[in-house]
Amino acid sequence: MTFVPGIEITAVCDESDVHVLGYFLDPTAPGLRLFLAEQRQRRIDRIGRMISRLQRLGMPLDAEAILQPVIDQPGKSIGRPAIARALVAAGYVATIGDAFETLLTRGRPAFVAREGASPETVIEQIHAAGGVASLAHPGLLKHDDWIGGFAASGLDALEAYHTSHDEAQISSYRSLASRLGLCVSGGSDYHADQSHGAAHPGSVALPEADFNQLRDRATSRATASGAPISS
Repeated sequence: MTFVPGIEITAVCDESDVHVLGYFLDPTAPGLRLFLAEQRQRRIDRIGRMISRLQRLGMPLDAEAILQPVIDQPGKSIGRPAIARALVAAGYVATIGDAFETLLTRGRPAFVAREGASPETVIEQIHAAGGVASLAHPGLLKHDDWIGGFAASGLDALEAYHTSHDEAQISSYRSLASRLGLCVSGGSDYHADQSHGAAHPGSVALPEADFNQLRDRATSRATASGAPISS
């Protein structure tokens, strides 16, 4: 069994979240660690603003309790699911899904737009740490028109294999990756959190040939950056 260091970083493009996956990177790279610390602080600030909005809506929550996990573990990230769970526990909504649908998604009263780095900046950070960058679940992003630009900015791969992609989408994204000179990645997108769906580890597999191609590109990236190849 081969273990590959990986990360999913949320970038922002035209007010939309763009999830970028990094594989084979060096998790100890100082530049990456600093960048991630800044990303986590942005998340904390956003959570605070959303809690304030809920307070004004007559749904006060214990901000300290919600943020305590990231205070106790500075390397841990936090997002809207933490607020959703608190809303359920307080009895304001019945389920986490209800929390997102009625309060926490774009256009809803407690939503606060994310502030984040551009996809190009995220790709640069992954490369600087010796990794390869893949665009996560492009079928969910629904902006295939952006992919060519990302590729020109150094994107290495497309996540063609994903729990939300059917066979037609897998074939389409494999073809697009080939035309753009990109590798292919794949995964279950398991987050151990019900707000991310029912996927589980191993529910999606990446063909061995595609894995080897992704690893070979990572080796080239690591050699170019001077970072160690991590696996």
